[in-house]
Amino acid sequence: MSLYTSSGNGSFGNILSSDAVLERMPDCFFYRNLWWDKGEFSEKAKWEEVTLPYVLATDVTIEEYEQRTEKLNIHGCWEWSNGKVIIYELPSMPHEVCISAVSEEILNACRHVRGTPTQIYGFGATRTRDSNRGKEADTSFRPVKPAVTAPNGSDGNDFPWPNLVVEVAYNETLDYVEESLRYWLSPGHAYDCIIVKIDPVPQGQVPVRMRAWHYCISLAGRGTRNIVPLVNEFEFGTRDGTGAQLNITQVITTS
Repeated sequence: MSLYTSSGNGSFGNILSSDAVLERMPDCFFYRNLWWDKGEFSEKAKWEEVTLPYVLATDVTIEEYEQRTEKLNIHGCWEWSNGKVIIYELPSMPHEVCISAVSEEILNACRHVRGTPTQIYGFGATRTRDSNRGKEADTSFRPVKPAVTAPNGSDGNDFPWPNLVVEVAYNETLDYVEESLRYWLSPGHAYDCIIVKIDPVPQGQVPVRMRAWHYCISLAGRGTRNIVPLVNEFEFGTRDGTGAQLNITQVITTS
């Protein structure tokens, strides 16, 4: 395994072996790599200077990545792609609070089917993988489903994929979350994806703007897996992108 010493602008420096890290790595890179090594998210890493996505480690197998995230209890921040561990989101209260609130609303909306064969269950940030990517949704939902034919399951074996996944982006860029959309709605994966983007604010302040998009591949004649149809788009908060006063507004509605 190797560690990248990515600069704050997203370019990559030299790849260092783990034996040389302590002696040759600048302090901020050393503290950043503590997140991978020990699960320590340190302010000394100067995360505010990092441009996401950020390559945290290379030459990592999907099995090693899954074992490490489970051991360190890292969810909603890393993913694995072709041997690289990539940071796409940083821990923050707005991110976690939004995930919890959205999950509660979805399960509440599905309360009428509780106790029936179509009951919807929350599967949280269940790990998934395909041929070259390992990823978790921020939260996910589905009814009870039979096993699928291996290796087409979400675990690379026979575990069913969720029907609905939710991605909440705070530090994560919209460009990167759109890559996630294509992953989740790839053939044989999920059917619906909700993306929520919260405009970040300085630490200690309350976010004032949030946008949400709902995509679905099940609308006949409205797109393909490559061009996923947008079902609804919302913008809500107290201010819009220009700083003007804003009330809850539904921008696009299709039926």
